[in-house]
Amino acid sequence: MTVSSETPTFRHISVRPLHPTFGAEISGVDISVSLASEWGVVVFRGTKLTDESHISFSKYFGELDDVRPYITAGRKNRLKYPELFDVSNVELDGTILDPQSARGQANRGNNLFHVDSSFNPRRAGFSLLLAHELPPPGMGGHTEFADTRTAFEGLPADLKETLLASDYIACHSMHHSRKVAAPEAFAHINPLDHPMGRHKLVQRHEASDRMNLYIAAHVHHIEGLEPEKSQELFDRLFKHATRESNVVEIKWQKPGDLVIWDNTCTMHRAVGGLGIE
Repeated sequence: MTVSSETPTFRHISVRPLHPTFGAEISGVDISVSLASEWGVVVFRGTKLTDESHISFSKYFGELDDVRPYITAGRKNRLKYPELFDVSNVELDGTILDPQSARGQANRGNNLFHVDSSFNPRRAGFSLLLAHELPPPGMGGHTEFADTRTAFEGLPADLKETLLASDYIACHSMHHSRKVAAPEAFAHINPLDHPMGRHKLVQRHEASDRMNLYIAAHVHHIEGLEPEKSQELFDRLFKHATRESNVVEIKWQKPGDLVIWDNTCTMHRAVGGLGIE
């Protein structure tokens, strides 16, 4: 299913001054529709956002998360504001992150298709990722997204009926996805020893009124199913949701590029880069 019957075209946005020194009338913009909710992922090229304006703009999308609960083992935030999450491979002193370090191993989970903060009781809504410094061309660093609304719609009818009737709850764990991505580094971790986020596996995406697979590499198990059956169902759904026809790769072009996505109807992952086999 396509997002809409036709691709919107914005021929121009007009700005008419209302006074010689202030005030303007804007036309050509439909502010009744959230582009990120409709399309799932939107890209803005070459924005001039600073850290401060990035935060201010993000607040239009809802309450902002705080990085401090995620910083452990004495780590310090390299960025000035706790509303900004550092997803780079740069250390506090400006050096490149050692991929074999504890943080480097933990970051391997970013290479699996996931949903931001699905391991928390309260799901994340929108994420706004701003490019500051990019790796050289050919060195990776792009981001892939998977369309989980279309993924649900593309399931066999009998499987959709089973999922809707069963109303499964999936348990999401950051420790689980890290263990999957770096099994040796996290062999000592048992995800069951830590709290998990419990979310419906299939749910309606309210903004678009379309059904959605809320799935991610964070999923440790599906409640009500034996471990083998749980893993079998997860593997089938995850493989289906991340097949090529449901995935788009966003290529970062220059600093200032901004990608906004709706975590309640997409998954994403980092693509390649230094230290990634």
